[in-house]
Amino acid sequence: MKKIIFFVPINSAEEVKNALFDAGAGKIGDYDRCSFETEGQGQFRPLVGANPYIGTHGDVERVRELKVELVCDDRCIRRSLKALLNSHPYEEVAFEVYQVMDWKTL
Repeated sequence: MKKIIFFVPINSAEEVKNALFDAGAGKIGDYDRCSFETEGQGQFRPLVGANPYIGTHGDVERVRELKVELVCDDRCIRRSLKALLNSHPYEEVAFEVYQVMDWKTL
């Protein structure tokens, strides 16, 4: 079991989450479309050569974003990460993947 964590502008969050859910992420036992979200502020500065979705080259941009956390079965991790990268509006997507323990194996 893996845990995927990513950051996304609030107005794009549902579209990106749905892409991951459709790829098989977010299932816990007899539940699906499970996630946890925390609102915060992201910051970045597009450099020369960047093609920013939001912001202007050389200027620091601050954006209201969600940190979204969801689990993913090992069988769908590649498909889910591809869905994340293909559906996310940012040119460079900030995300993390962790191995998590399956409580059923305790």
